[in-house]
Amino acid sequence: MTTNTAPSEPTTPTTPTAQTSPSAPLSLSRTTATAARVLRQLRHDPRSIALMILIPCVMLFLLRYVFDGSPRTFDSIGASLLGIFPLITMFLVTSIATLRERTSGTLERLLALPLGKGDLIAGYALAFGVLAIIQSALATGLALWFLDLDVMGSPWLLLLVALLDALLGTALGLFVSAFAASEFQAVQFMPAVIFPQLLLCGLFTPRDTMHPALEAVSNVLPMSYAVDGMNEVLTHTDMTADFVRDALIVAGCALLVLTLGAATLRRRTA
Repeated sequence: MTTNTAPSEPTTPTTPTAQTSPSAPLSLSRTTATAARVLRQLRHDPRSIALMILIPCVMLFLLRYVFDGSPRTFDSIGASLLGIFPLITMFLVTSIATLRERTSGTLERLLALPLGKGDLIAGYALAFGVLAIIQSALATGLALWFLDLDVMGSPWLLLLVALLDALLGTALGLFVSAFAASEFQAVQFMPAVIFPQLLLCGLFTPRDTMHPALEAVSNVLPMSYAVDGMNEVLTHTDMTADFVRDALIVAGCALLVLTLGAATLRRRTA
């Protein structure tokens, strides 16, 4: 008796496929490994390091002597600019550096590894955050002890807001890099993202004296709370409830933008 058996389908050896997202949403080891790689690359780019660390100090130094005949003017706006300058420089350098990795294919290769989007964004934020700490400490020390910026509050609170502003600039730079196809386009995002906040943050005129529509817009922009936080340190000897609110809003905005950056992170090819 013969039996008919269906021909068995040829078996092909299975090859492991690249994981686009690991099981754990965020891993400390993968995040720190990413941050270490970014810092190693930045070590070979002294111009970017100089831009991030030295430019805010140079701008504060120039501003001090622009108002050499009116030191009170420097005191009134110097604290605000101590937070704004790090935000702008970190935004510019982070957006260009991240886009450079995207266009060079480095980001493409990293996304083919068992590396989550959250690990990647957190690693970049950690690496640039280390530079933001150095930048903020140098700028704050220069303003307080060499340029005689007169503030009533604690220098540590001033440093805290400057650091949060730098981290916010890092988060914004990581976020907008996903929408730029070239470094030139990344720079073009500055007028759209930074300049409106600069005009409406209360640096040039109190926000409550603006047109009601513009005041409403300024109330949802994070740079407004960065300036408000600096002004709290400028005029109060102790930590106030308004300062805590402003600092938490800036930190929350940075975290929110980082989350959006992870959500919009994608490969350039299918």
